[in-house]
Amino acid sequence: MASLFRLKQIVAEEDRPHAHRLQRTLSWPHLVALGVGAIVGTGILTLIGVGADRAGPAVILSFVVAGAICACAALAYAEMATMIPASGSAYTYSYVVLGEIIAWVVGWSLLAEYTLVVATVAVGWSGYSVGFINSLLDGWHLQHIPAALTHGPKMDGWQIVEWGVNVPALFIVAVVAGLLIVGTRESATLNAILVVVKLIALAVFVAVALPYFDGANLEPFAPFGFAKHMGPDGVERGVMAAAAIIFFAFYGFDAISTAAEEAKNPSRDLAIGIVGSMVACVAIYMIVAVTAVGALSYTRFADSPEPLALILREIGQPKTATFLAASAVIALPTVILAFLYGQSRIFFVMARDRMLPESLATVSRRGTPVRITIFTACVVTFFAAFFPIDQIAALANAGTLTAFAAVGICMLVMRRRAPHAVRPFRTPAAWLVGLGAAFGCLYLFISLPHQTQLLFGVWNLIGLLLYFAWARRNVDKGAV
Repeated sequence: MASLFRLKQIVAEEDRPHAHRLQRTLSWPHLVALGVGAIVGTGILTLIGVGADRAGPAVILSFVVAGAICACAALAYAEMATMIPASGSAYTYSYVVLGEIIAWVVGWSLLAEYTLVVATVAVGWSGYSVGFINSLLDGWHLQHIPAALTHGPKMDGWQIVEWGVNVPALFIVAVVAGLLIVGTRESATLNAILVVVKLIALAVFVAVALPYFDGANLEPFAPFGFAKHMGPDGVERGVMAAAAIIFFAFYGFDAISTAAEEAKNPSRDLAIGIVGSMVACVAIYMIVAVTAVGALSYTRFADSPEPLALILREIGQPKTATFLAASAVIALPTVILAFLYGQSRIFFVMARDRMLPESLATVSRRGTPVRITIFTACVVTFFAAFFPIDQIAALANAGTLTAFAAVGICMLVMRRRAPHAVRPFRTPAAWLVGLGAAFGCLYLFISLPHQTQLLFGVWNLIGLLLYFAWARRNVDKGAV
């Protein structure tokens, strides 16, 4: 039993085989851009519609709740990332602080998070790209792309009511995976350029839509109440039900912590990247959310795959809507890039720890983990092609909430276990922040759809079976 909770010792970089070393090529501007690129994306461009359907105009409050909990988690991440500057994010911190089996559960949850995040963003990108392409086809008097090729199977509970394959989502995952294989620094540079495009598009949306703000669109402000409850149509609604889903919109800063072994100065750059990107994105989200809900009644854009573009068309700004859709098509892949990057690094570290086949923890001559990236892309394409966006996002949130709560707990344990340890970034009000992250994530998890909670339980049961059947015995053969 003691081996289940053994702690990992961080191996010095110079003691690792060259085939298991990542190259230090990223500076703090790259990391801030990586964080902003990951955070600002499908959450605000697409999931604001899902959130409005669940909470009405009070989706603004849902953003506040989710943002506050994520801010606590971000501060905890910043302290742990600078104390333990190693790749692997919450998986590594849990392995060092809480023990092996906890690390496995967290790592397994992160695999769900990153896989499903990339799938969700790919589906969101597909919605904007299809809308943009169809608008061009209208101008040329041509037929639209067949609907069956633009979405996955549509579900009514557990029953499939309409078949489909999301071909555009498959395409964009393949393109981004190819870019990551080329090289980390090249990917980060292109990401920074595309982040600027995305921010310009959101600024244009606010500038154009804000003059149409009408206070009447905010009434009634919270038609479905605060706590999660089942509506008469079988959909779980309320401010917290929406917060549990659009929580997806705020995370992304955790992808920065996976770059610890590729940062030039991790003790400084990681804290700047995590906290800086989170602060910037909270401000951006609140401005965009207030503008969107005030410009148009939420009932007219709820559950739209391209809500911001739809709002612009409804207020008589079709050219700006086309510009926004084109910008989303160009810039949303930055989110896919950030999370596909993060997932490949978590897979890489788990393989290096022999939790997964060690042969996967091999880098190419350019210093990139090619095998892991290809494997990750193959897994992601399955979910992107065959699952609807709200179900994917909810299940991704379950994995993220587990990881965020674990990091908050890790920070508090280290404050007790090693109070005098060197902390390049020291979280203010540590106990308030740590408990806020842990219990806030627990409350959001309870607010997730019941079906999502069941699926997440099944996912972790499969993970534990795999751990006891293979991973634990494999790790026992070598030192960690």
